[in-house]
Amino acid sequence: MICRNGCGACCIAISISSPIPGMPLGKPAGIRCINLNEYNNCKIHNTNIYPKVCKDFKATQEFCGISNSEAFNILEYMEHITK
Repeated sequence: MICRNGCGACCIAISISSPIPGMPLGKPAGIRCINLNEYNNCKIHNTNIYPKVCKDFKATQEFCGISNSEAFNILEYMEHITK
């Protein structure tokens, strides 16, 4: 599955515990990643500073559903049950 353009669910809904560019303490769940632009596209995707944690996240139907809103719901739920 290819990420949906402008979704950004994984860059907002879930927490990232490792440092990422612009967010040295990581990113809390529900907070926009500083690397998202106004269209919810990553400004550093496919650059040499794109974090491993982000590279390792793979868009799948299981996590991303069939729409952006479904992706947010799934990822928020997954974040909640893993805490």
